[in-house]
Amino acid sequence: MLKVFTVDDEPLARDELSYLLKRSKQVEIAGEADSVEAALEKMVELDIDVIFLDIQLADESGIEIANRMNQLEYPPLIVFATAYDEYALKAFELNAADYILKPFDEKRVQQTIEKLYKLASNKKQKISLPSRQHSYPNERAEKLAVSVDEKIVLVNINEILYVATQEGKTMIATEKQKYWVSDSLVTFERKLHHTPIIRVHRAYLVSIDAIVEIEPWFNSTYNLIMKDGEKVPVSRTYTKDLKQLLNF
Repeated sequence: MLKVFTVDDEPLARDELSYLLKRSKQVEIAGEADSVEAALEKMVELDIDVIFLDIQLADESGIEIANRMNQLEYPPLIVFATAYDEYALKAFELNAADYILKPFDEKRVQQTIEKLYKLASNKKQKISLPSRQHSYPNERAEKLAVSVDEKIVLVNINEILYVATQEGKTMIATEKQKYWVSDSLVTFERKLHHTPIIRVHRAYLVSIDAIVEIEPWFNSTYNLIMKDGEKVPVSRTYTKDLKQLLNF
């Protein structure tokens, strides 16, 4: 599903857009904000596919967020959602995926969602479409370069069991040893796109090839028993995608 972040200083407009997006059953609202500063602060640790931006935010501009996002190595798709059509040219100069006007029309929002899926697919972003089987490209990187103790170590991706955030650091567990690194979990999630390694929790990425048992847990969640005996929790946010991927 598309992970969406909305930015609008009008609560009613923000709620209306979120409602229409949720009705599509093709997106997950990962977060929202009412200002540039709040948006940038919240999005630091979120792996967002799409940002829906109002252009006029009190005394600020959503274009500032768009400019910053476009500087990222893997920028999210951007949709401007505004009451003003005079900014359309500027929006597309910023490579905006779409430009929708208030008041929002449900059919128009749905058209935008379909367009976003096509664009995301063209960019080879890892997005699981509803009721579509998960697949991986035939060609993918076999090794992951990680910085450990001021040296670069090449880790075989097929040996990775899971990647976890523990005590403020990131740990990569392989069949042979564990590596403690300074890069964030989000960084590794992006680097490991199109591999069998997926996110199942805000603090864990796991290799589906290293799961040996799935244990039902509290409130419709699960624990994954890994090859090394580690018990990895699956949060409700990722339960549906995991079920679709493993067909259970």
